[in-house]
Amino acid sequence: MKKYKLKIYLKMILIDIIVVVAMALLVPVLSNYPPFSETPEFQLQIEAMTHTQQYIILGFLGVILHIAFIKIFFKDIFKFLKDKEEHKKIDKKQIEKVRLQCFRMNTKLFILQLIVLFLLLSILYFTVQISLALCIKFLLIYFSFIMTSAIIYIILIQDDLKYVIAQTYLINSDAITNYKKTKFSSNLIINLVPFFLVALIVMALLGYSKVCEKMGESSYYYYKLYTSRIHNNISLENLKTSLAEIPLKNENDYYMLIQDTNNITYSVPNGSVTNFFLKYLESFGDKTNGRIYEYFGVEEEAYVKSITLDDGNQIYIGFKYSNTSSDTIIFFTSITIVALIAYIFIITIWARNISKNIVEVSNNLTEIATHGKLENIKPLPVFSTDEIGELSLAFNKIQELTKQHVQTIRSNQDLLVEKERLASLGQMIGGIAHNLKTPIMSIAGAAEGLLDLIKEYDNSIEDPNVTVQDHHDIAKDMSEWIDKIKAHTSYMSDVITAVKGQAVAFSENQMEVFTVEELMKRVNILMKHELKNALIELNFCIHVNTDLELHGNINSLVQVINNMISNAIQCYEGKKNQSIDLIVEKKDNNIIISIRDYGPGLSDVVKDKLFKEMVTTKGKNGTGLGLFMSYSNIRAHFNGNITVDSEPGKGTTFHIILPL
Repeated sequence: MKKYKLKIYLKMILIDIIVVVAMALLVPVLSNYPPFSETPEFQLQIEAMTHTQQYIILGFLGVILHIAFIKIFFKDIFKFLKDKEEHKKIDKKQIEKVRLQCFRMNTKLFILQLIVLFLLLSILYFTVQISLALCIKFLLIYFSFIMTSAIIYIILIQDDLKYVIAQTYLINSDAITNYKKTKFSSNLIINLVPFFLVALIVMALLGYSKVCEKMGESSYYYYKLYTSRIHNNISLENLKTSLAEIPLKNENDYYMLIQDTNNITYSVPNGSVTNFFLKYLESFGDKTNGRIYEYFGVEEEAYVKSITLDDGNQIYIGFKYSNTSSDTIIFFTSITIVALIAYIFIITIWARNISKNIVEVSNNLTEIATHGKLENIKPLPVFSTDEIGELSLAFNKIQELTKQHVQTIRSNQDLLVEKERLASLGQMIGGIAHNLKTPIMSIAGAAEGLLDLIKEYDNSIEDPNVTVQDHHDIAKDMSEWIDKIKAHTSYMSDVITAVKGQAVAFSENQMEVFTVEELMKRVNILMKHELKNALIELNFCIHVNTDLELHGNINSLVQVINNMISNAIQCYEGKKNQSIDLIVEKKDNNIIISIRDYGPGLSDVVKDKLFKEMVTTKGKNGTGLGLFMSYSNIRAHFNGNITVDSEPGKGTTFHIILPL
C-alpha cells in the first residue's frame, strides 16, 4: 500500500514540475514577450519577483493543492488497500464507495484544475493589475497547460485506478456500484475534446503571436522610415510640426515626445505609456534599434528615436501603435470556434459509429445474460478489420461456444435431474411396498370372505330352510366385500399412478391440467410412509377450492413439494412428534404452496446462496442438488418462482409461487 501511495504522489509532483518548466519555456513564446524582457534584473525593476520565482511559487502551490486533493479523494482508496493488506474485514458498502471514487476521479481532477485556474487568474488580475484582454489571453494559456497536466495525470493513474477496481472484484464480485450510466460515445467525446481544444488554443495563440509580431514589424519599419527624415539640431516647434505631418499608419496610432519620465507629450488626449515601456527604453532601446514594447504580452509597441534639439537638449520622439486589431482577434476566435465545432461534430459521428458497434455486442451479451436464450441471437456481421471487428468475431466465437456449453449443461442437467429423481424414487420404494402390502392383504382377506359366501350360497340353493331374506343377506355380505375390494384397488391405482408419474421421466413441454385435490392426494400417498417412519405429522392447510385447476407438469410439482417435505423432515434431525405445515392459498393471481417447518432455520449466508448454487446444510450427506433443481423445475415448467423465509431458531418456510 505504501508503494502505491508513494507512486500516486510522485506522479502528481512530477507532472507539476514538468508543467512549471514547460510554462517557463513556452509562456514567453505564446504570449509574445518582448526580447530581453526575461532577464531577472529587468523583471525586478518592473515586478516584485522574477518570472522564474513566480513559476516556482506557482509550482509549489500546485503541489500543495494536488497533495491535498490526493489526501481527500484517495482517502477511501488508501484505506481500502491498507485494510486489504492487514486482512481486515471489508464490507460491500466500502467496496462500492471505492469503485465509485475510482470512476469519478477524472471528473474531480478536471474540476480541481479549473478551480486552480480561476484562483490563479484572480490573483493576477487583482494584484498585477493586468488588463481584461491580457487576462483572457493568460486564461487561454494557463487553461492549455493546466488541462494538459490533468490529461497526462489521468493517463498516468488509469492503471493504478484499474488495479484498485480489480482488487475490489477479488474480494466481492457481486457488489454493484450505483453510478449513473454513461455512453461510450459521450466518454470518448469528453476525453478527446479537451485535448483537441488545448492543441487548438496553442496553435491559435502561436498563429496570433506571429501575426501580431509581423503587424508590429510592419508598423515599426513604417514609422522608422518616416522619422529617418527628421534630423538633429531641430527646434522643438519644428519637430512637432514634422511629426504631425507624418501620416499615421492606423487611425489609433499617435506620436509622443519624451523629454524625461515625468515630461511626456502625446499627440492625443488619451496617450500613455507604462513604467515597463520607459524601463525597457532605458535598458534595451539601443539593442532593439528603437523598437519598444508596452508590457509583457501586450500587443502595443512604439518606434522611438533619440533627437538632439537646437538648444543642445536630447529628446526621444516616437510613434506608438497596436500590433493587433479587432479583425485579427475576430478572425482567430472564429477560426478556433469553427474548428472546435467541426471537430466535435466529426468526433460525435465517429464516436457514435464506434459506440453503435460496441452497443450491438453489449446488447446481445445482455440478452444472453438476462434471458439465457441463444436461439434468437444471430451472429454479428464484421464491418471492419480493426479491434471492433475483432470484438464482433470474438463475440461470434463465444456465442457458438456458449451454445455448445449450454447444450452440454442441459444434457448434464437432464442426467442430474434423472439421478435425483431416481434417488428420490428409490427412497419411496420401501414406503410404496408397505403402502401396497396392506390393501393387498385386505383384498386377499376379502377374496377369502367371498369364497366362503359363495360356498354358503351354493349349499343354500336346494335347502328348503333358506328363506328369501337369507339370500338377500348373503348378497349384501358379498356386496360389502366387493365395496372393500373396490376401495383398496382404487387406493392401489392411485399409488401406482403416483409412482408411475415419478418413475417416468418428464419433459418441460409436458403440460396438463390437474386439480389441487389431485396434487395433494399424490403428495400424501408418496410421503405417507416417510412421514410415518419419522413420526412427523403433515398438516394440510388448504385455503382454496380443491377443484381449482392448475396447468403444468404435475409430476414435476409433486417432486418439488416432496423434496421440500423431505428436507423439512431431515431438518428435525431425528426428533419425533414434530409437525410440518403444507399450506395452499391464493394471492393476487398466484397460487402459493408453502412448506413450513419449525426447525433450526437457515443462516443469512445460506439464504443468499440459495437458488444460485447447490447449497446443503446436511454436510457429507447432502449435495444441494434437490433444492437447486426444484427451483429450476418451477421456473421451467410453471414459469413460477420459489422464495424462502427463515429465522434462526424459529424455522423455515419455502413458498412455491405458481401464476394462474
